[in-house]
Amino acid sequence: MEPRGIRNNNPLNIRKSADKWQGLSTLQEDREFFQFVSMEYGWRAAFVILCRTYYGKYGLKTIRDIVSRWAPAKENNTEAYIRHVSDYTGIAPNKVLGSPKEQPTQWLLIGYAMAVVENGKALPAVPMLKGFELAIEK
Repeated sequence: MEPRGIRNNNPLNIRKSADKWQGLSTLQEDREFFQFVSMEYGWRAAFVILCRTYYGKYGLKTIRDIVSRWAPAKENNTEAYIRHVSDYTGIAPNKVLGSPKEQPTQWLLIGYAMAVVENGKALPAVPMLKGFELAIEK
C-alpha cells in the first residue's frame, strides 16, 4: 500500500484545518489529513505554506526554523527530521535561505526532502515542479 501522503495527493501530509485549499477533493475521507484531486495541488498547498506563510509571513529562513514549526518535537523527532532534510538537500540546517523567487532550487529541494521524510520514499518530480509554479505565480 502506498504511503498516506501519496494516497491523499498530499506529499507533506498537511493536516486538516479551516483552510479551503485549491484542488481539494470533494470527498475528504481521511480524518486527519487533506486529500487533493492531484499531486500538483497537494504540492501547491505545500509550497504556499512553505514559501508564502513560513518564509513570507513568519520569516522562517532556515531548514531548522521550517522543520521545527512543521514537525514540532511534541509530535516528532524534529532533530532527526532536520538532519534528514539537511543531508538530503546538502543545505546546512542553519543556513539562511534566499527568497523562494530568488532561490527556487533551494525551496524545491527542501520541499522534496520533506516529502521523502513524510512518505518514506522518493516521489515523481514533475508534479512538484508544477505545484511550485502554481504556488509562486500568485
